[in-house]
Amino acid sequence: MRPVKGDTVGSTGAPRQHGTGTGMPRQRAGARGTPDGPAAGASGADGASGNSGMAAAGGGGASSASGGPRRPRKRRVLRWAALTVSVLILGTAGAGYLYIDGLNDNIRDDALHLGDNKLDGPKPNAAGQTPLNILLLGSDSRNSAENLRLGGSRPDQGRPPLADVQMLLHLSADRSSMSVLSIPRDTKVTIPTCTDPHDGTVYQERVNKINTSLQNGGPGCTVATWEELTGIPVDHFVMVDFAGVVSMADAVGGVPVCVDDNVHDPKSGLRLEAGETVIRGEQALQWLRTRHGFEDGSDLGRAKAQHMYMNAMVRQLKAGTKLSNPGQLRRLAEEATKALTVDEGLGSVGKLYDLATELRQVPTGRITMATIPWVYSPGGTYVLPKEGDAQEVFSMIRHDIALDGQDEKPSPEPTPTQEPTDTDAATIAVRVLNGTGTAAQTAVSGRASTIADSLREAGFTQAAAGTEPRSQWDTVLTYGDTADRDAVRAVADALGLPERAVQHSAGATGLTLVIGADWREGATYPATDTPAEDETTPPDDTQPPESLDGLNGKDTNACMTVNPSATW
Repeated sequence: MRPVKGDTVGSTGAPRQHGTGTGMPRQRAGARGTPDGPAAGASGADGASGNSGMAAAGGGGASSASGGPRRPRKRRVLRWAALTVSVLILGTAGAGYLYIDGLNDNIRDDALHLGDNKLDGPKPNAAGQTPLNILLLGSDSRNSAENLRLGGSRPDQGRPPLADVQMLLHLSADRSSMSVLSIPRDTKVTIPTCTDPHDGTVYQERVNKINTSLQNGGPGCTVATWEELTGIPVDHFVMVDFAGVVSMADAVGGVPVCVDDNVHDPKSGLRLEAGETVIRGEQALQWLRTRHGFEDGSDLGRAKAQHMYMNAMVRQLKAGTKLSNPGQLRRLAEEATKALTVDEGLGSVGKLYDLATELRQVPTGRITMATIPWVYSPGGTYVLPKEGDAQEVFSMIRHDIALDGQDEKPSPEPTPTQEPTDTDAATIAVRVLNGTGTAAQTAVSGRASTIADSLREAGFTQAAAGTEPRSQWDTVLTYGDTADRDAVRAVADALGLPERAVQHSAGATGLTLVIGADWREGATYPATDTPAEDETTPPDDTQPPESLDGLNGKDTNACMTVNPSATW
């Protein structure tokens, strides 16, 4: 057991003035506060202004407008109301019915995707289950009095905020696992063309650090950037600001964290003794913002600290919160929902709670938090995704494979009962769709017709090109009836499709081939890696690359390495 230091309290208890977070999302009619208008100028510099990085944790739920005594059941409902958004983000347990219009008015919503092409979501698996991808964003906004007090850096007041924390939460189709993938804020990426839905401003495609994508029209541009980088379709986003973190650290009764030496980071204000400390309120925010005090002083160490914090909060929520005061619960519910911006598909407490109910099914031991494999750029001024390893991780998520390496390797499709003949091929109907367009690439004109022609030349005379718009990264051949397995294998063999491209999907009718962005030219699928001559089996694609440094939800022994320059 690590020594436990004092249960340090650093939270404020006074009501705060609320700001809009990005300054751009619209607020629901009747909501409290007035959205701040967009301001010119941006700052990507580090230091007090850039060294923000707020964890994706907040709170939301229900409260009551009345001030009289609460019956025990209502108190229980209110307690879970205050924790709802943390439940949503961290995938932990919650209970009770909590749809209250007053809190719905606090929640801001904004457009999900601001790029030219939104990727299509994955199809249900054979059991009718569909994976879910949620982008968690932490805004460094100083556009409210409370966020300015907590975040400091008065010169940044009014500038469009940066998304200094970005985590993709992937919930598996069967809800048995959850993978949370962070990206360092200084990662240089292609930010696709985005159109601001509020004033029509068009931000042209550019290469820049990923945290600046939020300034190109709002969180929907960050979603478009993630889709372009990873090929993973994003179903929802949740964005919170500084004040939301402070509220929720108190709501769970404090969060235990660990450092391997005394640490003091003057930029964030964090000061802890070696060992384990239970942090609350503003001290929790200091932990989540600390960059220079951990490891090599970069954003990469900060991401690890955020993962440790989130894992600890998961365990705290699973064990049960210490908070029971109804008045404090109401305040926390109000503050938490005011700190929240979501996409239009999640714009109510009821929808957030429904989503939290799904997330709570995941066992703590199947939650994995990791940062994308990365390398420093020449000169070390920014970070780049590590060639090969990063793409392997993105592919695992696209194919609904958990990053903890605990998924069983899927069984291969059954072999055909007989070799297909020309007559067999002629009886197989295949609908071919063009899905080659992405956020930064226009669709290849006539792609579906090209592949349909190739199939007909191979004897599949019933192959036909469809005109329905599609947009997805991976080429996928789906079928719904198990009796079609032989036909599917024949089509896949004719086109050179790998086994992973064939998917049995509940509700699918006939055979449908969607040509993805991974196959923009040629009549046969691009060759993939094959086993070396001395290998008897192909690599196990259920295992993440060694460069992926993941943290398991049950790991209670993790301790942050302190930067030697930040010890005292």
